[in-house]
Amino acid sequence: MQRTTMDLWVGVFVMAGIGALLVLAFKIGNLGTYSTGESYVLTGSFENIGGLKVRAPVKSAGVVVGRITDIQLDTGTYDATVTMSIDQRYRFPKDTFASILTSGLLGEQYVGLAAGGDDTILEDGDRIMKTNSAMVLEEMIGRFLFDKASENKTSDE
Repeated sequence: MQRTTMDLWVGVFVMAGIGALLVLAFKIGNLGTYSTGESYVLTGSFENIGGLKVRAPVKSAGVVVGRITDIQLDTGTYDATVTMSIDQRYRFPKDTFASILTSGLLGEQYVGLAAGGDDTILEDGDRIMKTNSAMVLEEMIGRFLFDKASENKTSDE
């Protein structure tokens, strides 16, 4: 009797551990906060996507409204074409602005949608025309150092 009870409790703890690992895997994989119900597809072209990845969230006003489903390089323009699956409940105007943003200082990157004021609504397969690429920290530091170096050079003369 004593051995059976002990085996039961060990089994319960093992199952709880497996459940905790599954929850952690879903959190890391960005799969826990977006339903897989009805959705429509939007695309946008960005000059630089930084560290944006497939399955990254698409947010509007901080609310997850979709996910990135595909990222391709357009060989004609050499821009990144980002395909987004947006939940059917959320409709955006044609003049919506898409930006690649970062959660916190070094957090994950996501696409942020800022709704415009147009009366026409984006439909399945439409392209978002107004986009803002990712700010790459290395480029910003490089520009800052270059500006400082050229500033010092002109003051020495």
